[in-house]
Amino acid sequence: MDTRKPLIAGNWKMFKTVAEAVQTASKLASLCQDLTSDSDREVMIAPPFTALSSVHGVIEGAASIHMGAQNMFYEKQGAYTGEISPDMVLSTGCTHVIIGHSERRQYFNEQDETINQKTAAAIKAGLVPILCVGETEKQRESEETFSVLDKQIRIGLKGFSVDELELLVLAYEPVWAIGTGKTATSGQAQEVHSFLRNQLEKNYSNVLANSVRILYGGSVKPDNISELMNMPDVDGVLVGGASLSADTFSQIVHY
Repeated sequence: MDTRKPLIAGNWKMFKTVAEAVQTASKLASLCQDLTSDSDREVMIAPPFTALSSVHGVIEGAASIHMGAQNMFYEKQGAYTGEISPDMVLSTGCTHVIIGHSERRQYFNEQDETINQKTAAAIKAGLVPILCVGETEKQRESEETFSVLDKQIRIGLKGFSVDELELLVLAYEPVWAIGTGKTATSGQAQEVHSFLRNQLEKNYSNVLANSVRILYGGSVKPDNISELMNMPDVDGVLVGGASLSADTFSQIVHY
């Protein structure tokens, strides 16, 4: 089995001015000085668009901290007021991009087909796509979790070859656990991650299934990170609120 280096990712959502983002990133970089490019884990933060270039200036020397965008559009350029292209994301120093976050699906009506186009654009640009999937509380209660995830994966990754998905990272975020304080138990997370890995094997190949990292997102905190990371198919976390504090996020990074 391929070794999957854990990825601890922080999504700052719509928080922090440029000055606040720089201050947090600077503190995080100093708290993560012990991590090098050879470390057994990777760290990624996704500040708001306005702060990306400034934050990159702060973490550029921190070998272990990567930067990601929270979203992007799938066209290279054009008359799309308010949108950000893959090249623009790259030009700020980003190496990763979060795609299909449940809040994008919920508030901005993003569909699996659009998410597929964004994933394709990210791959073409050489960005690491962190593709988010997850079910709502109602869907879980109706026992639709696996059918919902199957559809999100099938359409989200439609038309890709195994080689194109080499950089792919999946993030399982049960919508009912995001910002609610509820967390999937480590067993629930493992069950879903195992299902997702099986889908990759079924639709693509065993090699891809064993190399793609699958992150868990949903009320991750310093006190539940170790238990989650002990699960065989949990390869990291996508942290929301707890990533806004450099101290708290550093504790999660150093689980």
